[in-house]
Amino acid sequence: MERDTAAGRDTVGRGFALAGLAGSGIAVVLVLGLTLTVGRVDPIRRTISEYGLLAGVKPVFDTGVLAFAAAVMCALVALVRAGLVRAVSGASAGLVLAASGLGAVVMFEKTNWAVGPSVGGTIHRYASLVAFLALPIAAILLARRHRRAAGTGPEPRPGARHAAWSRWLAVASLLWFAPILVGFAQRPFTGVSWWRAVPLGLVERGLALTEVLVVVALALWGLAAARRTSVAPPSPEAVGDSRSAREMSRD
Repeated sequence: MERDTAAGRDTVGRGFALAGLAGSGIAVVLVLGLTLTVGRVDPIRRTISEYGLLAGVKPVFDTGVLAFAAAVMCALVALVRAGLVRAVSGASAGLVLAASGLGAVVMFEKTNWAVGPSVGGTIHRYASLVAFLALPIAAILLARRHRRAAGTGPEPRPGARHAAWSRWLAVASLLWFAPILVGFAQRPFTGVSWWRAVPLGLVERGLALTEVLVVVALALWGLAAARRTSVAPPSPEAVGDSRSAREMSRD
C-alpha cells in the first residue's frame, strides 16, 4: 500500500475517495440539469430512465449514471484500502453489485411503451432495482460491522460519525420504497395500478438523491480514514537506544 510515510496518510486511498465524491457530484449535476431543462419528461410521474429514450439527451443520462457507478467503485476502493471493509465481504459484494446494476441500466434501455415490451427493457428494470437495493444494504452491512468492532468502550471509535451517517442515509433510501409497496397493497381495494397511484418520478428522484448521499458518506468515511495519521512502531535501533539511555540513567 502506497502511503505518505511522513504523515501516515494513504494518498492513493485519498485519491479514490475524492474521485468518489467527484463522480457523485457529476451525477447529481447532470441528472438535476436534465430535470430542469428537459420539459418532455414529467419529473413527478416519469422515471429518470425516460431521459435515456430521448436521442439528444441519452448521452447526458448515460454519463450521469456511469459517473455514479464509478463513484460507487471508487468509494469501495477507498474503504478497502483504509481497512474499513474486506475486499471479499457482503458489503463489498453489494457495492460491486450496485455498480454493475448501474452499468446494465445504461447498456439496456428502459422499455419504450409506445413500441411495446422488450427483453432489454425488462433487464433494465431489474438492474435498476438491484442497484437501488444493493447499495443501501451494503452500506448498512458496513456500518453494522463497524458498530460491532467498536465494542463498548467509553471512547468513540474513529469514524463512528461516518458510520452513523452511512447507516441512516441507507435506511432513508430503503424507506423510499414504502410508497411503492403501499401502491401494490391498495390495488386490490381500489383497482388503481400502483404506477398510477404513486408519483413514481418523484419517488425515484428522491431515492436516487438519497443513494448519492450514501455514496458521499462512504467516500467521506474513506477520505477521513486516509487522512488519519498513524504512529509507526519504533524501530529496533530506537528500542536499543532507549534501553541504553535508561541504563545510563540508572548509573
